[in-house]
Amino acid sequence: LSFNAKVNTSNSYLDSLKILSSASKEPHASKKTVRIIPQSAERILDAPDFIDDYYLNVVDWSANNHLAVALDSTVYIWNANNGAITPLFECTGGEYISSLRWIPGGGEHLAVGLNSGQVQLWDVAQAKRSRVMAVTADSSRVASLAWNQYILSSGCRSGSILHSDVRVANHMVAASNQHTQEVCGLVWSPDGKYLASGGNDNLVCVWSGQGGQCFAGQQPNLVIREHQSAVRAVAWCPWQPAVLATGGGASCRAIKIWNCNSGKQVTSLDTKSQVCSLVWNENYHELVSSHGHPHFEINLWKYPAMKKVGELKGHTGRVLQLCQSPDTSTLLSAGADETLRLWNLFPIEEKKKEAKKKESWNALTMGMR
Repeated sequence: LSFNAKVNTSNSYLDSLKILSSASKEPHASKKTVRIIPQSAERILDAPDFIDDYYLNVVDWSANNHLAVALDSTVYIWNANNGAITPLFECTGGEYISSLRWIPGGGEHLAVGLNSGQVQLWDVAQAKRSRVMAVTADSSRVASLAWNQYILSSGCRSGSILHSDVRVANHMVAASNQHTQEVCGLVWSPDGKYLASGGNDNLVCVWSGQGGQCFAGQQPNLVIREHQSAVRAVAWCPWQPAVLATGGGASCRAIKIWNCNSGKQVTSLDTKSQVCSLVWNENYHELVSSHGHPHFEINLWKYPAMKKVGELKGHTGRVLQLCQSPDTSTLLSAGADETLRLWNLFPIEEKKKEAKKKESWNALTMGMR
């Protein structure tokens, strides 16, 4: 795991993305801030042996600004604060990493799912394994992980979703069964009330916490059957907790937006390409999608109109996974071309300036009334 360009440790990742302010040619027109979509990634991280598997989830960025990435049987940690790259551990005996997920809230613990059906918890600060949990009885791989406080939910190739309380010895507290094939997308809503799952059986399920607990019940509240292919891309809107975005695979190619309170579809659009991953950006109210065959690109959509506002190109293989830096300013894309790319996509300082300018203008107009 290495950069193919020298790491810039002088500042954060916001340096290269430029913002232009241009005045309209029309008289008396107010100035507009024009956002420039980057035409290339600011940094490219070489990732040899990155597994080209649509169903795996092997990249995650922690609240402490540490990026975890699995390259076949080895987990690496990239410290985005200083550019240091260190291996955490390597599997043996033919095992490989099938999923990763940092504990939320700034902790240093990383959950790692294996193809053997095992989930390990690692204290990254100490570089020590703190726990091993045999999650699946049939040794089916764990392709997706999702935290809800102290509950770790595991999506398995068998179709089961298993919930573990990592605080206690007998960790298995519940199982959620609806999917008949691999659960490749799994995410809890921002408020921790709902769990969304996507599977290779083309289903999306929404589960509520059982009896106010942090784990889901046995039966889903909502089953969505409108996708025509596997659903790996599932993402909750951070500012509208009941809104869920889902994306279908190669035979579907659709992004769909759902109101999970009513169970109704809000929007559907054909992206003309396999949807691999979805990420929301709250500051810009945009949804980012990454794609596989036939177009290996990243698209930006303005919500709620779902108008395409930009595209990022550079990957030469499927763009399998997206994640954001803790401040949401930088997007990371992981590709089957064995590269990780960092895009300065959502500059925060400019957004703050716009908000402050708008606030000042509102105060001025109020004073003129």
